[in-house]
Formats: sequence, structure tokens, C-alpha cells
Amino acid sequence: MESIDVVMLTKNSEHLLNKCLKSIYRNVPVKRLIIVDGFSTDNTLKIMNEFNKKYGNVKIISEKGSRGKARERGIQEVETELFMFVDSDVILCKDWFKKASRYIQEDVGAIWGVDIPGDVKSKFMTKILQRMEARAFDIRGGCHDILIRYDVVKDIKIPSELHVLEDAYIKEWITAKNYKVIVSYASYCKHYKTMKSLLSKENMFSTIFELKNIRLVKERLVYAAIFALIWLLHEAGIKNEKGHLA
Repeated sequence: MESIDVVMLTKNSEHLLNKCLKSIYRNVPVKRLIIVDGFSTDNTLKIMNEFNKKYGNVKIISEKGSRGKARERGIQEVETELFMFVDSDVILCKDWFKKASRYIQEDVGAIWGVDIPGDVKSKFMTKILQRMEARAFDIRGGCHDILIRYDVVKDIKIPSELHVLEDAYIKEWITAKNYKVIVSYASYCKHYKTMKSLLSKENMFSTIFELKNIRLVKERLVYAAIFALIWLLHEAGIKNEKGHLA
């Protein structure tokens, strides 16, 4: 199995970073782990250095700027035919790369692994949320866990002001070159967003920009309605079970 470069953007990512990195090294043949760090002040770099001591293939770059600028900087460091973007708050599923590799073809520019909320345990609910996330990805892209053909994006120029929706720009760049972007349901990741990240300035900006896209707003509303319905059914089932035990 040919090894690939993995690019990760970080900034004060210590809360899940150790588990995230373990899942990468277990499920992806990593040639180099390229870290583009936004001058973290927590234990992010300490954790990275520990993994470098273990594997000897971690490269850390400090970059102060937008996420668009950071992603472009990471791409510039890639040396393999295929590479991955992986976010620092996700855990990859077992055999992520092996499952995604089934879709590698000459006309495929990227393979995206569906991301699902990390705390969802119901298989039924997981399947539904996967479908909803895939529909949203079709509209606005995503770089949580995505395998990309380097030659397709090696000359990409991401607008430096794009601190949000830079993933949508990357997806549109790939499709504009007449390459397919495939959604892989088998190679998914669990996405563990913290309340701090949900309330962050970056996430709020992203939400504001998404409100301009009516198709995406409709998908988000349907997503929220289905999530709420399943949660209510789940809670009703628990109460019913407790009633029988009483």
C-alpha cells in the first residue's frame, strides 16, 4: 500500500488531538504528517513532538492567517500522488484509507469520508445523519477527512480572506477541472465538536455565509428536524423502558 502525506490544521487542538492522531496512524499509511499550526498556546505542539519522536515523520509549520491560507500552505508541502486533509477534532473509522481506496480512479479528484457527530451511538441514527451530511457536502464541501489527488490542486490559489468555506472552494476547484468528488459512506469519521468551537467566531462566520445559500439552509433545517425527531423517539423509548421496569 503506497503511503501518503496527511495535512492537518491546528490551533489549540489538545482536547482530542492524541486520539485523533492515533486513529490516523492506525488507519492511514502515513508518509509524512504535515501540521500547519496557527501558533497554538496549549499542549498541541507538545503532543505533536511526542508523535514525531515515535514515528519520525511529523513536520510542523507555523502559519498565521486564514484557514484558506493554511490549507494552501499545507498543499504546497505535499510530495505524494495522493494526500489527505484530516481535521484535528475527528477520529477516523477502522481501515479508513483501505475503504476509500476502492474509489480511486483516474477521473476521481477527491474522496470524502462522511463525518457524523461523535456522540451518536445508534446505528439507525448514524445512517440517517450520514445521508444528511453527504447532501450538505454536495452543496458546500468539507475537509474533515478527505483524500485528494495532488496534481489536481497543486496550482490552487485559495483566496487568503477565506477563513471559512475554504473547503467549498477546494471542492469547486476540483470539479471545475472535470474531476469527480466521491462520497464514501464506508470511510467515515466521528466529529467531536466542542461547545467552544461551536460558539467560536469562525463557526459563526461560517453559519452567516451558509445562510446565503438557500439550498444549504433547507438541508440544515431538514437535518435538524430529523435529528430532533430521532432524539424524541429515543427519549420516549427510554421512558417507556423505565415504566415497564417500575
